[in-house]
Amino acid sequence: KQTLLPLLREETSSFIFPCNLAVQRPELQHMVLELLRCIPLLLFLLFVCGLDHFIFSILSIIQHHSFIEYSYQTSHHLSVNVMGESLMAELLRTTIGALNSSFDTEVETSNLACLPQPTGMTRQQYQNTFLPLGTLALLCVAQVYPFRLRRAIAAFYFPKREKTRVLFLYNKLLRQRKNFLYLQRGRVARQARQPPGLGTLLLRWCRQRWPWLRRWVRWRCTLCGTPETPQHQPCPNPDCDALYCGSCW
Repeated sequence: KQTLLPLLREETSSFIFPCNLAVQRPELQHMVLELLRCIPLLLFLLFVCGLDHFIFSILSIIQHHSFIEYSYQTSHHLSVNVMGESLMAELLRTTIGALNSSFDTEVETSNLACLPQPTGMTRQQYQNTFLPLGTLALLCVAQVYPFRLRRAIAAFYFPKREKTRVLFLYNKLLRQRKNFLYLQRGRVARQARQPPGLGTLLLRWCRQRWPWLRRWVRWRCTLCGTPETPQHQPCPNPDCDALYCGSCW
């Protein structure tokens, strides 16, 4: 509980607050890993759709530029004329005259039946192809909210285990905070031994000379770096210009 152990700024980023709608840092790492797993599937779909469009373009070129049409026309006329008035002429006209014939032939054909008939994918088909992948990516983003219920469900069925986990977390935070304080003290001590730079001295002199500049030229917390507010506590040592926020102080 916050009244029992107020979290520092560095500690807040390592916890998940269920009532916060924003995706927090521990959830963000898991969400990014899940989204990265969708990249191979996206690349595969892009490759398949690109290959489909490439094959469709080739077949369409073949269809439009390989069309050949054949046209064949022929005429045949046979006429036998037998001159004379004799019996033999009459007989020949009767027998050979049956061979007289006349016909015209016109044939048109093409290789249309042998050409490919490609059909390109429509925009709706492309959308239906990528819709499951988009839904999967959306679920990767939205899964952080159902995952927050896991602790509540486990606490409902195993209250003793929940109490043990809370005590363990509390003691862990105390140990981490003790180590953090030890490390930060060493860092501040090393920083104090270093002489201030020219810019720092100039800003310090301007703030002392014109106090109204403090509204725009503000110091930051020595530990967490939060901008200066009226709640910040200066170091009681007059020779030290260190400033601390409420939680760090």
